[in-house]
Amino acid sequence: MSEASSSISKWCVKDLSFQGEDITGRIMAALEANAEYFGVSTLQMMENAGSSVAKEITARFKSDGTRVVIVAGTGGNGGDGMVAARHLAYLGFRIELILIGRPEDVKREIVQRNWMALQFIGDSVKTVVATDSALIPKLEGEVIVDALLGTGAKGRLRPPILEAVKAINEASGFKVAIDLPTGVDSDSGEIQGEAVKADLTVALHRSKTGLSSSSAKSFIGELVVAGIGVPREAEYYIGPGDVFLTRKPRLSDSHKGDYGRLLVVGGSETYAGAPTLAAMAAMRVGVDLVFLAAPSATAHDIASFSPSLITLKLKGDHLSSRNIAFLRGFVEKSSAVILGPGLGLHKDTIEAVRSLVDLVGKMRIPLLLDADGLKAFAESKRHLDFPVVFTPHAGEYKILVGEEPPRELEKKIEHVRRSAKELNSVILLKGAVDVVSDGVRLKLNKVVHNPGMTVGGTGDVLSGIVGAFLSQGFNPFESAAAGVFINGAAGDFVVQEKGYHMLAADLIDWIPRVMDNPMSHIQVRKKST
Repeated sequence: MSEASSSISKWCVKDLSFQGEDITGRIMAALEANAEYFGVSTLQMMENAGSSVAKEITARFKSDGTRVVIVAGTGGNGGDGMVAARHLAYLGFRIELILIGRPEDVKREIVQRNWMALQFIGDSVKTVVATDSALIPKLEGEVIVDALLGTGAKGRLRPPILEAVKAINEASGFKVAIDLPTGVDSDSGEIQGEAVKADLTVALHRSKTGLSSSSAKSFIGELVVAGIGVPREAEYYIGPGDVFLTRKPRLSDSHKGDYGRLLVVGGSETYAGAPTLAAMAAMRVGVDLVFLAAPSATAHDIASFSPSLITLKLKGDHLSSRNIAFLRGFVEKSSAVILGPGLGLHKDTIEAVRSLVDLVGKMRIPLLLDADGLKAFAESKRHLDFPVVFTPHAGEYKILVGEEPPRELEKKIEHVRRSAKELNSVILLKGAVDVVSDGVRLKLNKVVHNPGMTVGGTGDVLSGIVGAFLSQGFNPFESAAAGVFINGAAGDFVVQEKGYHMLAADLIDWIPRVMDNPMSHIQVRKKST
């Protein structure tokens, strides 16, 4: 084990306060994706889930002759129920599993495999297919298991699931819900109409936020949390699941601006490439409009790079306070701002950064401060009361917080978290292991990294990606974590394609490919481990 891995492991073991927290359904889906990326398959997790449910039933009922009826849907929750059926049958319970829906509606491969397994053990598990409400039999068993719907289900129940829920509630047996009772919203606890009234709820990995609500209290019965094999590292290491959290579906009735308007303020007579890379990266993420504000001569150069960029010509050779009035209107039109790439540190620029940060803060528009923007802010740094992301490397971090980041990783992690809390912001400290914290939560990246990323401009691409997510309405912590993975994975794919001869611009074409299929990076990771 490397020194970095050892430090992270020690820190993960020591800091377990997060383990007791409830999570939303979307976070659970992200953790499962990360777990699979790190080598724990969804099939393994489903096996562990079903086994855990069987264990809880075995602890409460004698196996000899006890009848257990499992009412299963065609999705992942149903798959958990199918696994539980196998384990309980092996232990001597009399098992009947009722599939609500057609076998051909079982789409996920891991659920298909568990359904097929039951077809070969028909002597110990009786299966019934109820394709519509009229075919749902009376449920007669000492134990009734709700394996209908999981955390992804939203809204009012519809037939035949609705009738299955009614049948469960009408049954006289002890009712066990897998992960959460069907009909209870996993995030809010809201119940629209019917919901299973369970005697026992076996929450998987961690309890879901909806289960702690007052509206769900009378439906969950006893609450038990069961592990399914999701490793701690899935919580702390950045992975594909973090990218899934920043997906924004394109609706058919979408309008221009629905997917973000981003203002990038940067560039100087020396640096034209930095803000251009940030802006182009943001557009590849899927932002509708990017305004790029730069000194006039620089803006004319930038305009020649791409007709997709809207360049704003600032008066003078550098950003100054006299530009603020002109920029106000574009700040108002924007849903996020990136301030800093290639900006320079002229005295007038430092004053302008202070004014621009105040302006953005008053409008409560998310802000990303990078490079020279971060350095300029550091001269008058303060606790911030609006969404801000800082993206320093080690040298910029020292300027921002007044201290170098500790070399020892465990201490560095705590230092970043403390600094983020003091600034009331998200800090993304770039390095051999990237550290992302909002002062409470913590994410680490040591997987999507390669030595080629030291080339100039890759940090600007990262800023553009993170800024794009901010403009689309994602919270700063999730935006930073997703940006780290996409940027690093894009760099890994470039190395695979070109070797260590990359340009920062090469990453931009890989952004859509990583976003569309972040799990594809698993092949690169396997080659490097």
